[in-house]
Amino acid sequence: EVGLALAPQTHLDSDVLEAAESFDAVLAMTVTPGFGGQAFMHEVLPKVHQLREAFPHKSLEVDGGITVRTAALAAAAGANEAVAGTAVFGAKDLRRAIRDLRKSLERS
Repeated sequence: EVGLALAPQTHLDSDVLEAAESFDAVLAMTVTPGFGGQAFMHEVLPKVHQLREAFPHKSLEVDGGITVRTAALAAAAGANEAVAGTAVFGAKDLRRAIRDLRKSLERS
């Protein structure tokens, strides 16, 4: 699969939405790309919702500041996948952290 990554500051204008149609997946960055451990940017959630409305069957991912709580918020907005780093590798129990993230995506 080939995906399109959108930075938090990228506006969803007609050109971006048209380009996104050609991709298998869209990744909405929920932090400014560059380094791990950043806080989730809640202001990206409306973009996730708009993407889900535009592409009801496309894989929609979020990346950045992902925790069980923020994954659930992203899923409620329409994301069906989440990329996590610090929440997993900083956890005492790696398997449990992954399981809990999966559950938070499924609940919404």
